[in-house]
Amino acid sequence: MKNKATAREPKFHVVKRSTIPPLNAWLIRIGAVLISLVVCAVITMLMTGMNPISVYATMIRGSFGTPRRIWNLFQGIAILLCISLAVTPAFKMKFWNIGAEGQVLIGGLATAACMVLLGNKIPNALLILVMIVASIVAGAIWAVIPAIFKAKFNTNETLFTLMMNYVGIQLVSYFVMLWENPKGSGKIGIINQSTHAGWFPIIGDYEYLLNIIIVAVITVAMYIYLKYSKHGYEISVVGESENTARYVGINVKKVIIRTMLLSGAVCGIAGLLLVGSTNHTISTTISNNRGFTAIMVSWLAKFNPILMILTSFIIVFFEKGAGEISTVYGLNESFADIITGIVLFFIIGSEFFINYQIKHHKAHKEVE
Repeated sequence: MKNKATAREPKFHVVKRSTIPPLNAWLIRIGAVLISLVVCAVITMLMTGMNPISVYATMIRGSFGTPRRIWNLFQGIAILLCISLAVTPAFKMKFWNIGAEGQVLIGGLATAACMVLLGNKIPNALLILVMIVASIVAGAIWAVIPAIFKAKFNTNETLFTLMMNYVGIQLVSYFVMLWENPKGSGKIGIINQSTHAGWFPIIGDYEYLLNIIIVAVITVAMYIYLKYSKHGYEISVVGESENTARYVGINVKKVIIRTMLLSGAVCGIAGLLLVGSTNHTISTTISNNRGFTAIMVSWLAKFNPILMILTSFIIVFFEKGAGEISTVYGLNESFADIITGIVLFFIIGSEFFINYQIKHHKAHKEVE
């Protein structure tokens, strides 16, 4: 007589997808956003008793209600996109640059220093040129320091770049106190407010159009650089395997240093735009944590600069819309953070279903 035993297996198991059509991947992402909106609607109704449709209408008005709000939305997208473009080459190389926040601050600090020290002393066109060079060089130097240590001594770039953020914050804090105006305020205030020395020109009546054009040019240039240039190819090979890169004759140390110089330089440009064109001042919070948000923007777009336009828009739209909800309905600012956090949670979670699939086991097999 044969003894039969039931082989116990889990009813479900996770399998990594080999490939998935791009259309299906985007349908999953869109579905995740729609589900997140439903969850936000339920939470809004439970916590406030308000009609979710009215709340979402308010969110849309917060971003598109007036021409000024639309331009503010585009400006926010441009700055976030610029920083996202900056971290992308490093992340594609699997160099975990968590220091974009500090690199933007240092670029902004260099810009502010030029405006404070050279404003009204040299022609404005020359001053802006000096600001551009100073911000790019400052950002590049701040980024290349951890790159050199990584290339030479194999240090942990995540911790190194993270710690550089705090050094950058303290440097900015020191110079804010040094240049504070009026004295004792703890703030610099608007730099060269009466003369506008070092302020970027306004194109027509559109205050932020120049920023948007600059970032659009950087986006196209970065796409071409990563996809079609020899340097972009080397970044991809190093990211896949450093051993393979060495085998085919790529100088890995040189690629690491060169890529981080580029990453820091673009962060410096973001700092330049924030100080010279947007805020006309410097503070420790001028980047507003965009250096960390940019990591998510780049990752969600799969390091594709063109797709980053869409991911930047999604994040900035929900941030501004949630802020408008808090203002209109007199809610705590934390409510806006809750709404934004839920949406981002679902967007990030959708990547799991893009990369993996859940399979259901058939009926348990009987094994002799």
